[in-house]
Amino acid sequence: MERTPGTPTSVVRAGLRPDARTAGLAFTVLVALALIAPGPAAGPRVDLGPQAAVVVRTVVGSESEVDAEIARLGGTVTASLGIIHGFAATMSQAAIEALRADPAVVSVSADVPLSPASDGYDASGDVNSMASTTDYSGASAWWRAGYTGAGVDVVLIDTGVAPVDGLNATNKVVYGPDLSVESQASNLTELDTFGHGTFMAGLIAGHDTSLQAPYDQAPASAYRGMAPDARIVSIKVGSADGGTDVSQVIAAIDWVVQHAHDPGFNMRVINLSYGTNSTQSYVLDPLAYAAEVAWNNGIVVVAAGGNYGFQSHMNNAPALADPAMDPYLIAVGSTDPNGTATMSDDIVTDFSPWPKRGATRGVDLVAPGSHLQGLRVPNSYIDVNYPGGRIDDRYFRGSGTSESAAIVSGAAALILQKYPNATPDRVKKLLTGTGFQICGKSQAIGGGELQMSKALTSALPYSVQTWTPSTGVGSLELARGSDHLTADGVTLTGEQDIMGSPFDSAAMAALEALGKSWSGGAWNGKSWSGNSWSGNSWSGISWSGVSWSGKSWSSADWTSNSWSGKSWSTTDWSGKSWSGISWSGDAWSNGDWT
Repeated sequence: MERTPGTPTSVVRAGLRPDARTAGLAFTVLVALALIAPGPAAGPRVDLGPQAAVVVRTVVGSESEVDAEIARLGGTVTASLGIIHGFAATMSQAAIEALRADPAVVSVSADVPLSPASDGYDASGDVNSMASTTDYSGASAWWRAGYTGAGVDVVLIDTGVAPVDGLNATNKVVYGPDLSVESQASNLTELDTFGHGTFMAGLIAGHDTSLQAPYDQAPASAYRGMAPDARIVSIKVGSADGGTDVSQVIAAIDWVVQHAHDPGFNMRVINLSYGTNSTQSYVLDPLAYAAEVAWNNGIVVVAAGGNYGFQSHMNNAPALADPAMDPYLIAVGSTDPNGTATMSDDIVTDFSPWPKRGATRGVDLVAPGSHLQGLRVPNSYIDVNYPGGRIDDRYFRGSGTSESAAIVSGAAALILQKYPNATPDRVKKLLTGTGFQICGKSQAIGGGELQMSKALTSALPYSVQTWTPSTGVGSLELARGSDHLTADGVTLTGEQDIMGSPFDSAAMAALEALGKSWSGGAWNGKSWSGNSWSGNSWSGISWSGVSWSGKSWSSADWTSNSWSGKSWSTTDWSGKSWSGISWSGDAWSNGDWT
């Protein structure tokens, strides 16, 4: 499908809509995407006993090999699950144990019937529902005043967006370039195989397809995000396990800067629910610099503060994630409503940034980020691996500064509809100057908890920030912190991008300052070809003859099958918090940490 400026493509794609189920009915972990016959056996078939239903996830590119191994072990593949590079199958317990030892297999878990967490979800009785969140945060007051985010494009640099109910209205979601390692798979391109991006998009601007203004008069059962009439521009950088590299995120930010005002577009906000534990100052950091360039070009950049919480007191974890550490941006922490729909007893969550006393940089404000009601992507990675997060057939729960950043991004869209010429500095000042002062030290709450009702009745303040600007001449490798893509035992490290091209940070910073890091459809020396997008060619097919399919990245296969990072700032995909913030996706088996 060709995409040209002014004629954005709707998120809806024939044949790709997730399967809808009736609330209250039991359903299995995975819905078969396409039934297939078992592949040819590799050697004689063996019979290892009674069969059990399982879900098998493979290393990307190893599907055929594992299919054959399942058959050889006496199992039967019952469905292809391309979204997680795997299968639904029946196998004996002995065969399951044998298959788990195969290095081409990421995980084997039970495919068992599961019931929704609630047979009749009542949003009106849920203080963490979006009906409640938009009300007590003050977004509904803006709706009543006629501000719904209409005309404002919020860019979501994340894991893509799936066409679920709430995000599938015509012109609700449009796609920028897919910069993820899944960009060549026709059934995955631009779509959210992880489940994170769709969750964020719903919090920012989702609304039921049939729902129309006035949104504040809709029943609590109707889903709506903070800015229900804003449009999402999705730029996918993360794959099915969340894996992405700093170079992909920088390229995405650069693309937005150069195309923010293409005909038919008004990209005024970037949501970055992404962050690394960079080990260098924002003054040098290439990721922080790219975000700061966007800010200086009139784009409000909202960044998740990170989920380091109290751990930053006990180790060398940074006070804020990168790029939230850049003081020009809006760094967001998380609050918990503490069981009520009023702010007076709200608390800062234990995972929210809590800088040491005397820290020069803390969050700019905090916003709801605990157990929020978000849109679920059936069969996505988090849906399969964290079934406890399911509210019902449509909704999922999530906690983290990712969620809080999305809430603030929606709030920024409301402000920019009312004040279309507002600079990012003035938007930030309005948000931070009208927050509700909950309990907590200043570095942990910044300007307080987001309170849009007060912002609605306050004048747009004058503000010009004067921090030391970033130069971006530091190290790409240091910007990664501990977050790296690994495949076949080879880790992407050093001063090279995802394509293995040398990354000259000083030269890149000079191009970014001029708005020329993308040139003729190329970034850092690599080109795209194919469908037209805002004057540049894009199809996700190749970069100057190098296949962008997870193969041949600098003499190694960068397939993102092993993701060591925790860059997507969401700490909880269940109905209650779990204490850790680090998980790679490779160690989750049958519901237990192995």
